[in-house]
Amino acid sequence: QVQLLESGGGLVQAGGSLRLSCAASGRTSGRTGRNYAIGWFRQAPGKEREFVVAINWNSNSTYYTDSVKGRFTISRDNAKNTVYLQMNSLKPEDTAVYYCAFNTGGPIIDKGSYDYWGQGTQVTVSS
Repeated sequence: QVQLLESGGGLVQAGGSLRLSCAASGRTSGRTGRNYAIGWFRQAPGKEREFVVAINWNSNSTYYTDSVKGRFTISRDNAKNTVYLQMNSLKPEDTAVYYCAFNTGGPIIDKGSYDYWGQGTQVTVSS
């Protein structure tokens, strides 16, 4: 089992920044599969939950959806078992509930590959 706890959401004006955190606990160590990863997804009202970014648990390779490249950065603090999502130059269309999730080995951008999910944190960007 893996437990995930997000924090850091809030209300920000367009062009502003926020940093989300995802603290992981439980069975996160000893996983050597190629695609173990922590990812961030987001879901806006009336829309499907979509992939945003992920970091491979073993290689630290990162993956970004095109709409956030150059604005969002994912990083990891091994000592704290925490993944961060730095979001800069935020736009109103970034408004959504952001979820972190743990991938147990499937395709990185496929939400069906993620077996463990946090409760979500709201990000609202005003114009």
